[in-house]
Amino acid sequence: MDVLKKFNYEYITFNPGSTFRGLHDSIVNYGGNEAPEVILCNHEKIAVQIAHGYAKALRKPILVACHDVVGLLHATNAIYYAYIDRVPMTILGATGPMDVTKRRPKIDWIHTVLINNNLVRGFVKWDDQPFNIESVPESLIRAHRVATMEPKGPVYVCLDVAIQEEALKTPLEVPKVDRYLNHSRIQGDQELLNKTAELLLEAEMPILVPEFTGRNREAVESLVKLADLMATPVYDIEGRFNFPNTHPMDLTGSDIIERADLIMMLDVRQPQRILKKVDSDTRKTRYIIRDDARIVQIGLEELMIRGLMQELGRIEPSDLSITADTSIALPSIIAACEKKLTNRGRARLKERFEDIREQHKKLRERWLVESKKDWGSSPLSASRLAAELWDVIRGYNWVLTGRNLEGWVRKLWELTDPQQYIGWSIGTATSIGLSLGVALAYKKTDNLVVDVQPDGDLMYDCGALWIGAHHNIPMLVIMYNNRAYGNSLQHQITMARQRGRNIENSIIGTEIDNPPPDFAQLAQSMGCIGFGPIEDPEELKPVLEKAVESMKAHRVPVLIDTVCKRRGT
Repeated sequence: MDVLKKFNYEYITFNPGSTFRGLHDSIVNYGGNEAPEVILCNHEKIAVQIAHGYAKALRKPILVACHDVVGLLHATNAIYYAYIDRVPMTILGATGPMDVTKRRPKIDWIHTVLINNNLVRGFVKWDDQPFNIESVPESLIRAHRVATMEPKGPVYVCLDVAIQEEALKTPLEVPKVDRYLNHSRIQGDQELLNKTAELLLEAEMPILVPEFTGRNREAVESLVKLADLMATPVYDIEGRFNFPNTHPMDLTGSDIIERADLIMMLDVRQPQRILKKVDSDTRKTRYIIRDDARIVQIGLEELMIRGLMQELGRIEPSDLSITADTSIALPSIIAACEKKLTNRGRARLKERFEDIREQHKKLRERWLVESKKDWGSSPLSASRLAAELWDVIRGYNWVLTGRNLEGWVRKLWELTDPQQYIGWSIGTATSIGLSLGVALAYKKTDNLVVDVQPDGDLMYDCGALWIGAHHNIPMLVIMYNNRAYGNSLQHQITMARQRGRNIENSIIGTEIDNPPPDFAQLAQSMGCIGFGPIEDPEELKPVLEKAVESMKAHRVPVLIDTVCKRRGT
């Protein structure tokens, strides 16, 4: 506890377990349940997801504790996603006594394995199981150092129950941890960064494509500055908030990739997502870029390669590939561009800036018109839900936790600050846990945290609503309820068309209906406030306004069950 307090972890999330009862007692009684404060969770996966959401929001880790092998098995899905999403997190595991003479019959034997770490070693940055209490301080220091060093990720330290429970024979000195954390960031090869600047100056239509660049907020400022300086449009993949959608250089959602002669990818995990399109029927891909397009890749993704996983996709050729932290590489490129720009070059860029500004304006105008399609439909359209929600929250300091309503958030809202959006959602059975983590990060502020919550996702972890009520974590939960596993439904429709089947059968095995879950009553049963179900679009805005007021007054999650159209119907 003395070491952990040095790192100022604000919270520790866990579902209680006997193998870390010693740690649990120390947190509550020796640590006073302050820094870290306990967040009681009803599942280990949710405990990890809360830490995940917190880290995405504030760019720093909190602690998670997992009960021996069975607790860790529950947590593995969430730890995997935390690694995929590159968030810092320190997970404290536990195990029954490795000394067999101290194991209780039955329980200690079935809850002790060789070794817990093997369950997660393929998707954590580092793991350890200190041999004795004297080894614990160094293990915890290393864990924090590795978790917070770029590229960031989760780490796991397993503590033998004997280390936690045996009395100290002699006092232990607590190290001065500051002297162990002074690691630097990775600067790219300056010659290659200068070459990147030259390519930008030569290009007729370059584009900037960021994915995880916004994990460092200073990189967002640099990206805006580079786009302004070089009149270069940005196509944001939204792994984080990377670029304001109101900026005249934002052409996300356009065909700019197909027209570009220089594609500069920043922290992009799978380049093929940008360079190619996939036929969902045949799974085959084809290039959509110009034959003469030059490609530059800058980032740290290959430093996180593990033998277990292949999340980087197919390797793609590039003209320049630079290993660098973009938060310091981008300023170097800007400086090189400024040094080489001539008056003639600035005049040419001014013309391009105005041309792209006009493209940006027309794109936004087109989306506004398209959003009115199915405006009065019942169930609700995603565009109507996005528009009405935006109209209600726009006057607040709002934060969106992930889901973007089929892209309508970026098309209709004004995303201007990195705090407003933590990046795209991860996968099924993740939204409610991550959203709670984001809301926990902003619990002590006046920020309005909004979770657009799919119904199928919530059905995995509906008990998470109780955590929000129990710990007074305010959050606005907007159900995107299409009464189906929407993505799987689309896959079944694809297969039916491909094989000449009856498309109406696609709903079998994908529908969440008959009976439809009553999510408003579910929220109320967990101590939250619930409204709905709402299918009439004219009822939506008044209920949204009432829900926001209720959340501000009661400081608990407030859920609105909005019933929405299924995609493609």
